[in-house]
Amino acid sequence: MIIELKNIEKININDFQKDLISWFIAEQRDLPWRKDQDPYKVWVSEIMLQQTRVDTVIPYFNRFIEWFPTIENLAEAEEDRVLKAWEGLGYYSRVRNLQSAVREVKEKYNGEVPNTPEEISGLKGVGPYTAGAILSIAYGLPEPAVDGNVMRVLSRILSIWEDIAKSSSRKVFEKAVRALISHEDPSAFNQALMELGALICTPTSPSCLLCPVRDHCHAFDEGVQNELPIKTKKNKTREVHLAAAILTNENGNILIHRRPATGLLANLWEFPNVEVYHPMQTEREQMVELFNQSLELNINLEKIIGQLEHVFSHLVWNIKVFNGKLNSGFQESDEWKLVSLEEMKEYAFPVSSQKMLKLYLTHQ
Repeated sequence: MIIELKNIEKININDFQKDLISWFIAEQRDLPWRKDQDPYKVWVSEIMLQQTRVDTVIPYFNRFIEWFPTIENLAEAEEDRVLKAWEGLGYYSRVRNLQSAVREVKEKYNGEVPNTPEEISGLKGVGPYTAGAILSIAYGLPEPAVDGNVMRVLSRILSIWEDIAKSSSRKVFEKAVRALISHEDPSAFNQALMELGALICTPTSPSCLLCPVRDHCHAFDEGVQNELPIKTKKNKTREVHLAAAILTNENGNILIHRRPATGLLANLWEFPNVEVYHPMQTEREQMVELFNQSLELNINLEKIIGQLEHVFSHLVWNIKVFNGKLNSGFQESDEWKLVSLEEMKEYAFPVSSQKMLKLYLTHQ
């Protein structure tokens, strides 16, 4: 595949680097993972920041590093504890892959995050972007770290009309970064591109008049900054209707269920729920029958306490939430537990279940 970047030669690369990096040094946000260049902390922050806003990540990062300050701590931690630290961040496969990779680093690399593209890319969950971010930010190597922010910035700077939703386009932007990156300070250069995309060169209404590299930007010069980047829309999300129940026994303890070890929200705890295929026709008696048949639970549903929606990247859950009673004869197991509200704090729940619990508590 021959990749041509027709506008690279029109840019004064030294001036571009100087303008970009000096702006970053002066204007960068005070973020906890920037306090040092510890490869482990850079790694954790980059995994957390995938598909998650910076403001959301900050408290999670601080808590995660407090709980697992070193690679050894994370490698040796129980998965339930790790999931609890990640609770609410979503995309839980990220942290499972992180722990798996950290264990490999401990065993194979004596606890030192590898500093070559080949070795670091072989770790579970470490794709081209994460590898480039760690190598450039923590180790000062001139490797590209191409995320959505970087593709948006460079599509405008170089007037690149490739569809950034296509995975094949990444190679175009990686080539662009390799041509432009500062070899004296690749860490600041890559972080500056990301920061520029987050603060100035935003998806809509970019703040071109505040941009430190506006004089180098072909899209601004041509007046097409609002037309770039090209990005096709994703397929429509699928809608799923669920009935969920917060069930208590005679002692007031609440029934929780561990999800399967693979698939969506793997190994997290939740309240019992069933998919409802005819939501408009389903009465409470039919719900009870569904719970009995699907989950082999003998229950009494009392009333609906609310309805909520939870959105994933690929589907939407519409959930009717009931309260009810668990009839006698129930036996606990590894997948089913009866816990008090206080004990529930030790278990990791997805956001949807946290929303259900809030609903339940407002009806007590």
